[in-house]
Amino acid sequence: MAIRVVAVLGAGAWGTALANLAARGEDARVLLCARDPGHVVEMAATGVNARRLPGVPLLSNVAPTADPAAAAKADVILAAVPTQALRETLTAIAPLVEGAPPVVVCAKGIERGTGRFVTEIVNEVMPRSPAAILSGPSFARDVAHGLPTAVTLAARDGVVAAALAAMIAGPTFRVYSSSDVRGVEIGGAAKNVLAIASGVAAGRGLGASAGAALVARGFAELSRFGRAYDAEPATLAGLSGLGDLVLTCGSAMSRNFSFGFALGEGASVEEATEKTGLAEGAFTCGVMLDLARAAEVDMPISAAVDAVLAERVGVDEAIAELLARPSKPEG
Repeated sequence: MAIRVVAVLGAGAWGTALANLAARGEDARVLLCARDPGHVVEMAATGVNARRLPGVPLLSNVAPTADPAAAAKADVILAAVPTQALRETLTAIAPLVEGAPPVVVCAKGIERGTGRFVTEIVNEVMPRSPAAILSGPSFARDVAHGLPTAVTLAARDGVVAAALAAMIAGPTFRVYSSSDVRGVEIGGAAKNVLAIASGVAAGRGLGASAGAALVARGFAELSRFGRAYDAEPATLAGLSGLGDLVLTCGSAMSRNFSFGFALGEGASVEEATEKTGLAEGAFTCGVMLDLARAAEVDMPISAAVDAVLAERVGVDEAIAELLARPSKPEG
């Protein structure tokens, strides 16, 4: 697979970190696509994405642009926009794209309204392009500063997955390839919801024991959901499942955890959103539960998060209801 031009859709912290990774190749040319022309002007003038990833210089072969047509001749597209904006973003560039470049989704979630997983969105909007997903325990700032990180890149075609993984891998950024697309998608989507629950517990001061129990029982939920949708157990127990769950359930750098923490401290959903910004798990929770119910999968922690987000119950009531559940064999 000849990869000379890479288009990164989304100039947030994660998109910027990925652009620098993709630009390390000797002949690589990377287009960092942003929606705001003013943002592009700033990045081009300063060589830094000061709005989203301050202190990290863009490599010289990363070219910021606000022109959607710039991605038309890309050999690979990295879609680093939020899941709920993915369809709109791809729809805008699909008529302009030449050929059938692989589209690697670098977001975690499930589309509201349709219940589509992220690669299903790619398949619907750009059906000729191979759809892939990149996921795992990775904070943009860690990656941008060259701290050791390991993630998974999955595509239906294992050869394509391996080629894309090699393109973006680096000395401190280890990328495992996989053909279990659905398993990688489910791990990334479910862990965001469970990270909100962990944040709530921490914000409420429930202690380390409760935090550990939430991670363990949350992983049980994630695994049940994954099995119902044909994910491979090894994937769920790997980087994009358990690995990402551990990271996001235990760090204030996680926006989902921070959002939950604010709720646990007593903030309303609106106040928590204003404080932390977009928490993808808040969008994913309801649609994930719809899919779980359709497959008769029990996800009590995720259901408690959904009830709190919908303000059907308060945090203390949700905690009490979880603790009052009948005792049963672990599994």
